[in-house]
Amino acid sequence: MPFETTETQLPEGSILALYTNGHLATRDHDIDEALDTMFTTLARPAPTLDTLRDRILTTMLTHHPDDDTALLIARTHALHTDHVATWNLPPDPTIVAQARQNATNQLTTWHLDDAAYTTQLTVSELLTNATRYGQPPIQLRPIHQQTTLTTEVTDSSNTTPHMRRTHTYDEGGRGLLLIAQLTHRWGTRHTPTGKTVWTEQTLPPPPTTHPPTPENQGH
Repeated sequence: MPFETTETQLPEGSILALYTNGHLATRDHDIDEALDTMFTTLARPAPTLDTLRDRILTTMLTHHPDDDTALLIARTHALHTDHVATWNLPPDPTIVAQARQNATNQLTTWHLDDAAYTTQLTVSELLTNATRYGQPPIQLRPIHQQTTLTTEVTDSSNTTPHMRRTHTYDEGGRGLLLIAQLTHRWGTRHTPTGKTVWTEQTLPPPPTTHPPTPENQGH
């Protein structure tokens, strides 16, 4: 069904809580009192989001709920500009090779060479779809976070890509299937001016450095 979208800016470190009515429709309190209780609980400092989640569940659900409940809590973080690269591209299929090279060079800068193969395939597939079926302007944006690498391709068309069931001798139609197999997840985010198709790769944890022990110290 159609739904309305809203954009708002949140300061870094903000807590965002999404919940269903099952958390508020309690037998003992009306909904306004339940909301006040939840807001008060959210405002109290907590060392982790897991602690905050458990505190809300303990406070709000004092007995078996009459309705299904769902709770999602997130904390906003800001990325340094060095962790995001952006290229605005013309709607020309010949730019795919250059965009692929740009992304590879950026991964080298981020010391993520092991992610190059999957990223190259992702950039090729998403940009080819954008130049063939999308509308300008087209933008490529890789985002390096601590544990994930996100690749976004944005255009001004509302047409959503979808996986096709291909036959043995088909020469095309397998790109999104490969992306789904090689990346952790992928999806489409609609905007007022078009859409963004994104993929997410899970990165290995950074190596842990240990202080030298007497056995491996030089003499």
